[in-house]
Amino acid sequence: MSITRAEEWVGLQAISDVVGETLRQMREYAQPGMRAKELDEFGGALLARAGARSAPKVTYGFPGYTCISVNQEVAHGIPSANKILQEGDLVNIDVSAELDGYWADNGGSFVLGRDLHGHQSLVNASKLILQETIAEIRSGVRIAEIGGYMERRAKALGFTVIRNLTGHGIGRSLHEAPREIANYYDRYNRAKFQRNSVIALETFISTRSTMADTQKDGWTLVGNKGGYVAQHEHTLVVTDGEPVILTHSNQIY
Repeated sequence: MSITRAEEWVGLQAISDVVGETLRQMREYAQPGMRAKELDEFGGALLARAGARSAPKVTYGFPGYTCISVNQEVAHGIPSANKILQEGDLVNIDVSAELDGYWADNGGSFVLGRDLHGHQSLVNASKLILQETIAEIRSGVRIAEIGGYMERRAKALGFTVIRNLTGHGIGRSLHEAPREIANYYDRYNRAKFQRNSVIALETFISTRSTMADTQKDGWTLVGNKGGYVAQHEHTLVVTDGEPVILTHSNQIY
């Protein structure tokens, strides 16, 4: 969506605060030995308390309030009772929700407890690339150029990007135009960022894979070449200068 009225700023900021705070509290609540379902239900209760609705559940019938992906899972991990978090796991929590007709999306990967398996460098790279990429976005900049920037920074840090998972427009629904904000340079994408448009910008930084494949459960994605992936995401408003980060409350970087 494109913001045209003051009340739209208010509505978007309200839901962005909800998803940002939910993500922050879920990260703090997560502990080794905890079932992913318990963590998800904690997040679902936070959303409900704020009057918000889980976006993946409402939009797609996803079997959880949030997506919780662990280790080799790239995205859309089901928060099941059988998934038990362990010390040193690479965990990703993706929180998206709707409140009063406005939608926001927020996510972040982190190492649970001690970095037993050396995942922190990947997490740090993902956070850094998101931070640097946000600073490059302006009204009039080609979306493809931003994707190329993300891919170059990942390569410089010794990583790859997942090419079939992208950021997207958001605001009045979960996915809006621009439908794809890729992590690589797509020369066929001639679209440009527009002033006052709302987007969800996200990284998918990988140790090995370049594509994500859907598993038999119909939801969970894993890398086509194995390895691990870190994702970080903010909901932003594009301006003529540096974008406004609406989901700033979670402080993922």
